[in-house]
Amino acid sequence: MKSATPKILHAVGGRTMLGHAMTAARELEPAHLAVVVRHERDLVAAAATALDGSALVVDQDEVPGTGRAVQCALDALDARVHAARAAELAHVDDVHDDHADGADHPLGDGLDGAVVVLAGDIPLLDGATLAELLAAHHADGNAVTILTTEVADATGYGRIVREPGTGDVVGIVEHRDATPAQLEIREINSSVYVFDAAVLRRGLAGLGTDNAQGEVYLTDVVASAGAEGGHVRALLSDDPMVVEGVNDRVALATLGAELNRRVLDGWMRAGVTVVDPATTWVDVDVELAPDVTLLPGTQLHGATVVATGATIGPDTTLTDVEVGEGATVVRTHGSLSVVGAGASVGPFAYLRPNTVLGAKGKIGTFVETKNAEIGEGSKVPHLSYVGDATIGEGTNIGAASVTVNYDGVAKHRTVIGSHARTGADNMFVAPVTVGDGAYTAAGSIITRDVPAGALGVSRAQQKNVEGWVERRRPATPAADAAARSLGTSPDGLGAQARRELAEHNALTGAIPVVPDDASGSTESA
Repeated sequence: MKSATPKILHAVGGRTMLGHAMTAARELEPAHLAVVVRHERDLVAAAATALDGSALVVDQDEVPGTGRAVQCALDALDARVHAARAAELAHVDDVHDDHADGADHPLGDGLDGAVVVLAGDIPLLDGATLAELLAAHHADGNAVTILTTEVADATGYGRIVREPGTGDVVGIVEHRDATPAQLEIREINSSVYVFDAAVLRRGLAGLGTDNAQGEVYLTDVVASAGAEGGHVRALLSDDPMVVEGVNDRVALATLGAELNRRVLDGWMRAGVTVVDPATTWVDVDVELAPDVTLLPGTQLHGATVVATGATIGPDTTLTDVEVGEGATVVRTHGSLSVVGAGASVGPFAYLRPNTVLGAKGKIGTFVETKNAEIGEGSKVPHLSYVGDATIGEGTNIGAASVTVNYDGVAKHRTVIGSHARTGADNMFVAPVTVGDGAYTAAGSIITRDVPAGALGVSRAQQKNVEGWVERRRPATPAADAAARSLGTSPDGLGAQARRELAEHNALTGAIPVVPDDASGSTESA
């Protein structure tokens, strides 16, 4: 992958490849789940634990190969089973001494039953496919059951070698070890298996590294199981993409696009309108209701939930956002926010984490919000920043308003009540409260609380200096426009005459003078 990130922690459809593997495995409801780690051990182990705290993280030693990985996992699982059985026996000894002779509760070899093994880099593999594989294993009473598929070009894959007539699998030959005849086989191993635990344990015990790569191959267990007389069969998947692995970023993008296509196909068949699937991306954990409409350029990530009748897009990216019934979100970037039923957002809005917009509310054009609660029916229509604020219901926030929430050290909260009306270009210097039904005048800087029903005004008295432009900016377009409007000229000349005088003065070097005020005093221009 040429990356600092371990391969199986790269994401496809909003979920890491490890996450896809563990999710598929958990759908089988296994008694135990083990994740084998080696490369970038700490990062992968932490990710596995975060996904499933009950999963057993197993370290592979320096011996390479898939066989060794499974051997380490089986040893750890056997130890877990032994510990559980020993604890059970100890409990019986303590509570029911008369029934605790130990003979009826032997520790045994360890894990028993079916063991499913899958690679961590097959992101399209799902629980339904694994369940079908497991069912076939039980139905046929197999020692080993392999998930396979056929591809046009099998270069690099292990080939499935079948017994003529019965179709049973007699072995899996890795590409580097295959004969010319075996290289012609198109059926390949997917690295997904079901083993009988006892067969797996015996087969792993006899593995070696006598192969082109010097690794312990799990595929050698298949041959040993057949040699014991056990049934080794394969379930052929007619969908090669389900078992396609990722080894580079080209494959990552290819499978990501295919997964997205399948996700969108599923939602459209469930009643969601996707106007342009080619430009719409929806992660696997997103939830959409019937009659949702996704317009071109929409991206829905994480745990986003969209209720029925809502319209998202165009050109909108939402991550972990809840959108209510009938709401519209247009050309918006949002994360960790809630948009109420019937509300509208955008265009060109930015919803930062912990934004909650009430039902029928509005966050309009060029509005940014963060850690803000905006009540039902309240509106922040345009050109505003609302951060660390609570706004009641039915309130209108004037254009170009800012909740000034940061004093350089700490964040403070602004509270604006219900049915309030704030003027354009207001600064609310937190902590500050504007009461229910209050108004604030345009251009005000609100630094003190405004009581309910009051008008808050904070601005300087306006002063007009008459004739300033004509005195201070003579012979300019502004001065000419003022003179035409007023029908006057500070020097008694018309605009054309003044321009000619200016040109003359420029040629002769004369210094023009203009009246400064009504007293007749002059100053140099």
